[in-house]
Amino acid sequence: MKIWLDGMLRDAADARVSVLDHGLTVGDGVFETLKAEHGRAFAVSRHLDRLASSARGLGLPEPDRDEVRHACAAVLAANPLPFGRLRVTYTGGPSPLGSDRGAAGPTLVVALGEATPAPPSTAVITVPWVRNERGALTGLKTTSYAENVLALSRAREQGASEALFANTVGQLCEGTGSNVFVVLDGVAHTPPLSSGCLAGVTRALAAEWTGARETELPWDVLERAEEIFLTSTLRDVQAVHRVDGRALPAAPGPVTAEAMRVFAERAAADPDPR
Repeated sequence: MKIWLDGMLRDAADARVSVLDHGLTVGDGVFETLKAEHGRAFAVSRHLDRLASSARGLGLPEPDRDEVRHACAAVLAANPLPFGRLRVTYTGGPSPLGSDRGAAGPTLVVALGEATPAPPSTAVITVPWVRNERGALTGLKTTSYAENVLALSRAREQGASEALFANTVGQLCEGTGSNVFVVLDGVAHTPPLSSGCLAGVTRALAAEWTGARETELPWDVLERAEEIFLTSTLRDVQAVHRVDGRALPAAPGPVTAEAMRVFAERAAADPDPR
């Protein structure tokens, strides 16, 4: 496998990042995950926009978009896969131990891993921890993912593929790596960005293409929603057939099925929607 690291392709065994890299020592980094099918990544422009926004929010210099595009293309060409996860990681670079950044500059890594398309529906759980809608990292896609690792591990233990969070004021927020939509009276709703959720690329496209509404949603909406679905880079639009002990046996319901159809058609017609 070939990995792009700091300006060139390298064999995976030779792609080494410093043990003093700030992304490793303090989680000082941002990243993007892109869906790749047969050598082509989806929604590259939107993902690069968010990478740049996350970098600015973290106080990192904005990445060179042309370099990132070139790196993605080089990695895809060097590692032919029918379906994969293309990961762009951009960190604070080698730094002194502690929270201060060093002067060496950022580290850029682009890697590709094989992935499996998501099934049409999945089970999710809720977790007792909350997202802080007013935190310094709110809305940024950073490498500080330990909270998500812990929640996802709990979900796996309970036979689910995702865990959902409320925010500090008791509103529905997001999953560990997905956005959530609920259907009420036949209309799809998703939490607004003010809830603290990540501005998901798939979320934005799904809402735009289906007319879903941004709505502040109480946490207990999960107990009464007619349908629930998730959106993310590798899930696209995925129905939820169980939340904790509540079954939604008809998943995907009609609104979710239509969202799945529309998303698939629009994404196929335009692989880099602006």
